[in-house]
Amino acid sequence: MTSFPLLFDLPSQKPTTRDVAKTVKDCGAAALTGAALRADDARYQEVTCRSALNRVEGMPFKWTLNPYRGCTHGCHYCFARRYHVQFEMNADDEFASVILVKHNLVAVLARELDKPSWTRELVAFGTATDPYQPIEGHYKLSRGAIQALTKGRTPFSLITKGPMIVRDIDVLVEHARTAGCTVYMSVPTVDVDAWRQLEPGTAHPIQRLRAVRELTDAGISAGVLMAPIVPGFSSSRSKLERTVKAIADHGARFVGCNVMYLQDGTRDHFMRFLGRDFPALRPRMEKLYRKKSVPEAYRKEVKAMVHVLQRRYGLARREEAGTPAVEAYEHLDETQVGFAW
Repeated sequence: MTSFPLLFDLPSQKPTTRDVAKTVKDCGAAALTGAALRADDARYQEVTCRSALNRVEGMPFKWTLNPYRGCTHGCHYCFARRYHVQFEMNADDEFASVILVKHNLVAVLARELDKPSWTRELVAFGTATDPYQPIEGHYKLSRGAIQALTKGRTPFSLITKGPMIVRDIDVLVEHARTAGCTVYMSVPTVDVDAWRQLEPGTAHPIQRLRAVRELTDAGISAGVLMAPIVPGFSSSRSKLERTVKAIADHGARFVGCNVMYLQDGTRDHFMRFLGRDFPALRPRMEKLYRKKSVPEAYRKEVKAMVHVLQRRYGLARREEAGTPAVEAYEHLDETQVGFAW
């Protein structure tokens, strides 16, 4: 008979992420007996975080903030898949089905922002996993974090695929007046087939773009990251043009792009996904991704096409008019960011 550690005997005591990692390492994910199974078939384990803000190096921002670990969006290319192994879980099903929820994040964040040493530097919000994945509708941690950042007069930029963000337009508008914020909506493509194949748990791309329209209409600086563009799925000229046109039509204030980057557990997961669902594509993708990223010439060709389309549909002029630069986020998945314990 399997014996599980007594991590969850006291209902009021939530484990830390380190506790979770040790439990899973010793006994497997089944030992997370405090993880609640919800209607989406994912299990949600509340954890106690020691810190909310995480210091990072090598990026234009120094601090990141992530209320959740793991993501039910389940995007097959997601760079954060490879970091689920920090909790001794796999980058495949467990990334999208065992979600860690930092239940005390808002209170911890408020304390950190209230320290005399805090200098109100830019915080990058949602760099690890999506702060507006569906469970946010229940926990409202992202909304609470925005309110804490507003009180702390701390600017932030937020990355999401979740149109649920429009629920929080009121607090975003208040924050924009107080400290300034930018929202980056991830819409890699508007091609319906590519969306269904690559992003099984996300909202329709047009629904995300409608959220961008609502945000910009409210006066919030919001734009789109075509991130990532996936060779063979969303990289053709016609698909890129339809996507850029849709972005422009929905009032985005800026657009950026990158080409898919594969490393460690994410690479393994993506290649298994191809072998299972698109076996003819796998040999070509393995050849293209001999290294972690595509050859530089390929990347430059894709980005050049997007830049031409930006100019064609007026997005370049919007950026020149003073909207924020997106270079900091175009290679976000190439750097480990946002992993506070």
